[in-house]
Formats: sequence, C-alpha cells, structure tokens
Amino acid sequence: MSKSLTPESIKKYNHRLWKLLIGGMVVFALFIVAIGYGLFGDIPSFRAIEHPKSNEATEIMSEDGKVLGTYFVKNRSNVNYSQISPNVVNALIATEDVRFRSHSGIDFKRTFTIFFYAMMGKKQGGSTITQQLALNLFSEEGRQKNYFKRIIQKFQEWVIAVKLERNYTKEEIITMYLNTVDFGNQAYGIKSAARVYFNTTPDKLTVPQAAVLVGIQRGITRYSPTKNPDRALTRRNTVMALMVKADLLTAEDFDSVKDKPLGLRFTPATTNDGIAPYFRAVLKTEVKKILEERSITKNGTPYDLDRDGLKITTTINYDMQVYAEEAQKEYMKVLQQQFSNSWKGRNPFKGKDIEMVIDQGVKRSDRYKSLKLEGKSDEEINTDFNTPSRLTIFTWKGNIDTLMKPIDSVKYYKLLLRNAMMAMDPKTGYIKAWVGGINYEHFKYDQVKMGTRQVGSTAKPFTYAVAIENGISPCLSVPNVPVTISTPGSPDWTPRSSGTLSGNITLLKALANSQNYIAAYLMNIVGADAVAVEAKKMGITSDVPAVPSICLGSFDASVYDMVGAYSVFANKGTWTQPTYILKIEDKNGIVLYDSKPTIKVVMNEEIAYVMTRMLRGVITGGTGWRLAGKYGVTAPIGGKTGTTQNNSDGWFMGISPDLVTGVWTGCEDRAFHFTSTRDGEGANSALPIFAGFMKRIYANPGLKVSRADFEPPKNGVSIVYDCNNYVEPEQTTTELDKKLGF
Repeated sequence: MSKSLTPESIKKYNHRLWKLLIGGMVVFALFIVAIGYGLFGDIPSFRAIEHPKSNEATEIMSEDGKVLGTYFVKNRSNVNYSQISPNVVNALIATEDVRFRSHSGIDFKRTFTIFFYAMMGKKQGGSTITQQLALNLFSEEGRQKNYFKRIIQKFQEWVIAVKLERNYTKEEIITMYLNTVDFGNQAYGIKSAARVYFNTTPDKLTVPQAAVLVGIQRGITRYSPTKNPDRALTRRNTVMALMVKADLLTAEDFDSVKDKPLGLRFTPATTNDGIAPYFRAVLKTEVKKILEERSITKNGTPYDLDRDGLKITTTINYDMQVYAEEAQKEYMKVLQQQFSNSWKGRNPFKGKDIEMVIDQGVKRSDRYKSLKLEGKSDEEINTDFNTPSRLTIFTWKGNIDTLMKPIDSVKYYKLLLRNAMMAMDPKTGYIKAWVGGINYEHFKYDQVKMGTRQVGSTAKPFTYAVAIENGISPCLSVPNVPVTISTPGSPDWTPRSSGTLSGNITLLKALANSQNYIAAYLMNIVGADAVAVEAKKMGITSDVPAVPSICLGSFDASVYDMVGAYSVFANKGTWTQPTYILKIEDKNGIVLYDSKPTIKVVMNEEIAYVMTRMLRGVITGGTGWRLAGKYGVTAPIGGKTGTTQNNSDGWFMGISPDLVTGVWTGCEDRAFHFTSTRDGEGANSALPIFAGFMKRIYANPGLKVSRADFEPPKNGVSIVYDCNNYVEPEQTTTELDKKLGF
C-alpha cells in the first residue's frame, strides 16, 4: 500500500518541479546565449547584420532603360520595397507567415503547433519569413540535413531573426527576403523571377503571377512552372485561396482568376540566351579592363562582376538590337541555302590546303582539347573523330541531335556562313546595335570587334577621299583601262577587274560601280602612304600596309573599325570614337565610371560632304541599287559594297545622318567561299541584312531616326559633284598627273 501524499511531500515535489523548470529555463537561456556568442557555430556580427552579403548579379542596361542581360553566379538583382507589387507581399505573408507583421522574428504560437502536427503525422513549416531570411543570408550551406545539426541551426536562425527584427523594419525584412530567395531557373530574387518567368518587373506582377512565384517556394522543382506546370497551377490556386483566408484577396477576385492559365513568358537567364550575347561578352572584358586600369575597387578589393551587383548602362538601343538580330536571322537562312546549293555536285574539301584547314579546325575544337587533357594519343583522337557520336548541331531551323562523326561536324561548320553587324550614331559615337555572330551558344567568337577580315572594295572610299583632298574632281573622266603601278623594291602591280565599264567614266560613276582600274589610277596619283595614313586617321587600328593594293581593300579590319571610319563621312569629317559604355554604377547607385569619347577632326567638312554624295551614288545608280530597287529602302542613304578575292568576304557599309552600319558575311575560313560572285558579292551577302535592319528602324517612329539627307556645309561647297553641270578642264589626265607632281 502506497503512502498517501502529505502536504509536505506535495510541497517538496512542487519545489523540485520548479527547480527543474527554472533550471531548464536557465540552461536553455545559457544555450541561446552560447549560440549568440558563436560557441555552436559562427553567428554574424552586428556589422554583418547591418550589411548582409549576398551574391548579386550585375545588370547590363540598354540606353532606353531595358535589361539586356546579367553577369551572375546567382542571377539576383535587388529592388526596393516600393518596386514590389503588394500582390507579392500579400501572397508571401498569407502563405509563409500570416502573423509576420505582429511577431518579433519568432512566431512562438506557430512553433509550438509544430509538435502537435508532428504527433498527428503531419508536417508544418515553423520558420517565419525573418527566420527564412536569416537562413538565406547567413548560411552558405543551406538547410542542414543532419537532425541534430538542424536543431542547432534552427536556434541560430532564432538569434539572427531577433537581431534582424531589431535592426530593420518589416518592409525592409520582406524586401531582403524577396531579393534573396531562389525561384529556380537561375532566378534569384523577385526582380529576376519576374523577368525570367513573366518578362515583367516586380511592381507589375498580378495576383496570379505573384501566387505562381510564391508557390515555387514550397518546392523549386516540384512546383516549377516550366518543369511541372500542372502542379504549379494547382499550387498557384492554393496560394490565392490562402490569401482569401487571410483577408488579403476577395473571394470574387479569386473566382475570376482561378481558372486562368499560368500565362508564362519564359525568358531563360543564361549568357547564351537573350539579346546581344556577343556584345555582353565583349562588354564584360572591357568593364574588367576599365576597372583594373583605373584602379576602381571596392575598399581595395577588385569588383566581381558576377557577385557585386554593378549596373552598366550601355549605348545599345533595345529595339535596334532586336531589329539587327531579326534581320540577320531572316536573311541568313536564305543565304545559307544559296551557299549550300552552289556547292551541290562539287567537293569543297579537295586539296592539301583544305586538309590543313580541317586539321586546324579539329585541333581548335573543344572535343580535341578535352581528349588531349585526358592524355589520349593522336591515333586515339583520330579514331574518336572518325567514330559516329551523338552530337547537337546548329542549323537555321534549330538545334538538331544527330549521330555524326565529329570530323564531319567540323566540315559541316566550315561550310556554315558567319555574319556580323554593328550600327552606330555617327554624331555621338554611340553604338546602337551589335551582332557578333550567328549563334552564341555554338560560336562564341565575336566578329564585330575581336575578328578582322579583308575589307575589299569598302576600302575604296579612303583612296577617293585622299584624291578629292588633293583637288581631283569627282566628275573627272578617265579611261577605265588597266593600270600598272611600279613601286621601288617591289614587283609591279596590276589589279584584276570584273564587270568593267568600257570607255571613259567619271570618278563618281567609278565608285558607284566599284571599278578597280579607276581606284588603281587614283592610287597611282596619290600614293599608298597617303591612303594608309588616311585609313589610320579615320580609325582603322589593324595594320594597313602602304602598298598599292590597299586601294582595293587587301588589308584586314574589323566591323567595329570600319563603322567608325565611315562615320567620318556621315559626321562632317569628325571621327568620334565608337562607344558602348555610358556609365558603371555600384549597387548603391554611386557612379564608378562614365564615358568621355575621343573626338577628332580628321577630314575637311566639304570633302566629307562630297564623299556622302559619291556614296549616295552607289545606292542610286551603282552596286547598291538593290537597297531601294529591290528592298524598298528609299531614304537618302549612302553606302559601299565590298567583295574579296574568291568571294570569301561580302561587305556592305551604309551611312545616313543618324546611323552608320557595317555588315560582313563569310565562312570561318577564307578557304571556303561562294562559287560565284553573283551569290558571294556584298550586294547579295551583306546588303540585304542592312536593308532588313533599316526597314524595321524606319517603321518605328519612336526611334527618331531621320529620313533627312546629309546637310551641306554652312559655307557652301566649292567642289562640283553634280557631274551633269560639270565642265571638264581642257587638259589630259597626263597633264593632270604632271600638275599634281606625279
């Protein structure tokens, strides 16, 4: 028989219970204090709480304020509370933390219900939004998998959450949370998520869109709108139902949208996708160079473009960039088919020189380099390249997965035409569009600035400009016959010519119809040194050797340099350095760098104006007639076509008062080319892309690209360029040569 409880024993029992309870509370308090002092793992300092670190993407902006792309480890761009739609905030609170506005970082009521739900075999998240923010900001490892480590981590979250609540307002906490959370598909933060999933900004997110994004937080893969759209739709409606329950959405509004589709406008966040990928790659290298050369650092530490959240404002116009890429894609599909048809029934891979080119292509490939790193012998590599393998091949109809020998893929790509173009405002030097290649995913090499190719007849205006500077009239009529130029110490040079016009022709007509003999005639008068100096003054940075053949464009130059050079004609004789960076700001909006383009007067304004008249003649009655005659671009545009030997390169340079554009087309190696000039000349391989670009631009009045003609000098023009009113001096061309001292 047990003893009955006496008042003394009850008192003693209660005393022990209180001691146990108080002792437990003291131990727990000491445990929390120990966590606060970092005895169970580092806890962020007060300074770290004030300045939380997070990888933040650098944004590349167009001149008109649109995002061209980002550089990132995690594609995160921050926004302020005022830039977030209330729909997002309401959806988040209703779903994740309904008492967010009333607790101090820890929702004890919700915490203790976890144990109740656990006993019923149900799971319920116990972390408040503030605790989740603490995990996002200060736990590099993420949520611990080990049970005991997770318990420690949970209490660490408590400590950090309380600190966050003491240092930040509720609006600041929810903003930080939405800026740091992972939404999947390389979208970190609400700004990136809004752009990636709906191609919009956070302030414009509707209730259903906000519910989709908040719903992802229950499981990034499980509720991904792109991977599991049905589950994402169900989860979206669940979030909206919770908003109704929390009185943050009316039942009527819920009923009106619950049956609507997801309405995604998915735009992946990768360096390969999106507009201007070649430009963004070149820009990144240039920004790093600027920051390094000017010693612009973050408290002595070099800026990391992938993590430090810079904002780079560029000169690129978003619409013009889209138009340039559309024009390229539209015509290159057609041109590639022409190229392929021209080689039907022929073998383009005959000859030792071609075999060397293919061998070089193999050795430049990523596959070859990988096999070399694996220690494979040349024989093993050769076997690999001749063994069929599953490959993804680029075509203008889209990527194709196929079984192909790697060596055949090298040959396939050698016969794939490449293309590049750039457009620039000649008055400011601001580059408006930049297309460095046909597909950045497959071909990373930029052909606008990094690559140079032989320029062909697009170099002829340099020689003509020097001639006019030396007093030779555009209306001078000379015999269109072969010219041989003798240079001391070098063999005589006589250019070849096709499509030669017979008889005497004016210089104006000669340039319009790209006559080689007349260009050589002028070169013989003015000299190679003068032309080489002129080209360099106009901004050609590659080597321009002082040899007679440069009058026909035997030297190599980049699209970037050629556009800059032609801008001299359009900008009244002034060369303005091609510019593509307006300013660089840090994540707090402090300007680290702003551009100051170099400006040089390199040509007399009257000479430049006369050259615009001569280049207009190329369009109105010369090799560029298709621009208006076939493609309907009737604005007063000047231009010059260019075709190199064996039709390896096709060029078109187009100028207007507001825009100068260069287009180049050719294969990766000059050994592969069109079989006929009809298809390979610049008028067919480059001009149509320029035409497609300009038609789109003129159709958009918001771009304010004028259709006006070039303005003549205010003091008038003494040089006669209208050859209908020109009276030629009574002297022979030989006498003219003597007069000029040649």
